[in-house]
Amino acid sequence: MFQKSTYQQRRDHLRKQLDEGIILFVGNDESPMNYADNPFHFRQDSTFLYYFGVDKPELYALMDIDAGKDFIFGDDFTVEDFVWMGYQPPIRELSSEFGVENTGNLKELKAYLDKARQQGRAIHFLPPYRPEHELKLWRMLEISPEESESRSSLPLIQAIGEQRIIKSKEEIAEIEKAVNISVDMHLAAMHTAKPGMKEYEVMARIHEVALENGANLAFPIIATIHGEFLHNHYHGNTINSGDLFLVDAGAETDMHYAGDLSSTFPVDPTFTQEQKEIFNVALKAHEGALQALTPGKNFREVHLEAARNLAEGMKELGFMKGNTDDAVQAGAHALFFPCGLGHLMGLDAHDMENLGEQNFGYLGQPKSKQFGLKSLRLGRELKPGFVITIEPGVYFSPQLIDDWKSTGKHADFINYDKVEAYKNFGGTRNEENVLITPDGYRILGKQKPKTIEQVEKERQKAFNG
Repeated sequence: MFQKSTYQQRRDHLRKQLDEGIILFVGNDESPMNYADNPFHFRQDSTFLYYFGVDKPELYALMDIDAGKDFIFGDDFTVEDFVWMGYQPPIRELSSEFGVENTGNLKELKAYLDKARQQGRAIHFLPPYRPEHELKLWRMLEISPEESESRSSLPLIQAIGEQRIIKSKEEIAEIEKAVNISVDMHLAAMHTAKPGMKEYEVMARIHEVALENGANLAFPIIATIHGEFLHNHYHGNTINSGDLFLVDAGAETDMHYAGDLSSTFPVDPTFTQEQKEIFNVALKAHEGALQALTPGKNFREVHLEAARNLAEGMKELGFMKGNTDDAVQAGAHALFFPCGLGHLMGLDAHDMENLGEQNFGYLGQPKSKQFGLKSLRLGRELKPGFVITIEPGVYFSPQLIDDWKSTGKHADFINYDKVEAYKNFGGTRNEENVLITPDGYRILGKQKPKTIEQVEKERQKAFNG
């Protein structure tokens, strides 16, 4: 945990952003795998953690703006619970560690909220992203699940988003801790993978590194020879000579701050010539995006700079043709780059995505509906203190290629004969985590191998010991 004063100052700042009423924070509960006593790994809601810190299930928090008081509500565990769980401190004791002196049980919370509703007071809450949140809002506020998102508070979304998006020095230090562990996870993959292994053997080693450093996973590991699928969580393939292996993995510290890195390496000790060519196209787009990062520039423009560099590289290799700017404007490059350049990162690997891209990531401005560009998660001006990922890639999706080729889509810009020969190539991307600074950017954490020479140097260790 951070110092008690950090959480108090965060709440004080938020209190000043709303004129009146109550802010209700819905904490997360245990989520059973297949019966109540066999739950998934518990993860507290990130906004709850940011303002109240207590990392326990079945809690609510409340800020009464008018009274200037903060509360945490929940039912204490009993002696019979201790038999199974060990001693669990009472909520009053836990809350005090984070500067919250007012506590109560769930019946008292319901009475507090009922009285506020009778008085016609505004009750602000965030959009629910779990079914349990919808049920809790129904129980406490009599708001049906069908209405819960539409009745969430836009002023609260905006106030929390603008506060959490600027990372403090202590947050940046915690993120760098996560990134450093994440780099070690990627190095372990490069030192482990060999022809004949299963993907899950490499994945197991990646997870092991997180655990042995007192961390866990910020998101499910991607470790695959099918890097053309953007979020591929299947790990049952045998990895063979000639394959590319893509890893997207990040650590989450015990304070729940995330790292999020991607690497691509050959299953063999070295890349083939074809793999080098595609790898370097993605790397050039990556480096171009980094150089474009500066406060005041809209992240959408950085994305388009990466797209232009990628399209130009693919044109030099014969996959694309025609005017590069026209091709990017038309969206033809999205055959190879069908996603966004990156996203915010912090307490969530995709920081504050539950607040809504339209409301927060685009500040209410309309998003593009163009394939590829519509997947860009952030479309606003960069400010010092933002932490973002940079992760352009080149992907050969067989189904997408077949679909576009069958209709002649963007035939003025795409050489389908060349593309057809690479349908089984896979995909490649590098991903780094970046802090926006007053004069540009800083890559967070220790260096992760990302050039061909750096990656091949690490791959030798898998074969030479």
